Amino acid sequence: MLHILWDTRGYFFWLLAISSCCWILERLVPWRPEQRAWRDQFGQDLFWLVFNGHYAGIALASLASWAMGAISHAVGSDPLQLSVPVRLLAGHPLWLQFLTFLVAKDFLEYLIHNLLHRVPWLWEFHKLHHSIRELDWIGNMRFHWMEIAVYRGLTYFPLFFLDVDRRVILWIAIFTTLIGHLNHANLNLNWGLFRYLLNSPRLHVWHHDLVTHKRHGQNFAVIFSLWDYLFGTVYAPAQGYPAKLGFEGMDVFPSRLLSRLIYPIQARLKRNPP
Repeated sequence: MLHILWDTRGYFFWLLAISSCCWILERLVPWRPEQRAWRDQFGQDLFWLVFNGHYAGIALASLASWAMGAISHAVGSDPLQLSVPVRLLAGHPLWLQFLTFLVAKDFLEYLIHNLLHRVPWLWEFHKLHHSIRELDWIGNMRFHWMEIAVYRGLTYFPLFFLDVDRRVILWIAIFTTLIGHLNHANLNLNWGLFRYLLNSPRLHVWHHDLVTHKRHGQNFAVIFSLWDYLFGTVYAPAQGYPAKLGFEGMDVFPSRLLSRLIYPIQARLKRNPP
């Protein structure tokens, strides 16, 4: 069941295919024609694309597998077997597994995304994603690897009990990557009447606004904008674009790759010296 944490079979191909399509769309119908294709730090974002889209997932899945093995050896049984009788979606049609798992996963990720903005030590990791100055598709993959651990660590056990098919995990990974890329893309999309259900570039760009329009930020939805409308965290101007993207204090945020990886640790040590 560790495939819920990550299933790499076929995913990296789709990651590259979706990335290529979004890059082409931005060239054909850009929302902001003045924005350069090879903008500043695009090369660094290629690293985040490959590392976060492939290697980080493999590493965390391997670590989780090792941890489960160590626990099983210590207690003399597989702790995951305790949940075998609870298999809520096992045997159900794949389309039902897909929809149920997608909605459950997205709601949990909406809550976790909210936490990333509310909990100070989590925010130090999330700052990397908000260091984007020019939003485009590849910005979707600029995030600290610890976010993968946080998201999957907090969603794993609730979703584990659904016991969905491996194919469903892959399909959802592909679908969420597509929507995530589009949400960050330089494309003037809002899905019309479906904007109240699905997130879009027009809505998500305001999540990256330097100005905070709600107490801890706005537009936390990953796939379904419905959560923001339901829980009052939406900010959706009919027109316009943020004057500036980022966060307060971004001028002192490091720009080098290695410095960005260790920044959260350094920030915590400064606040709580040993």
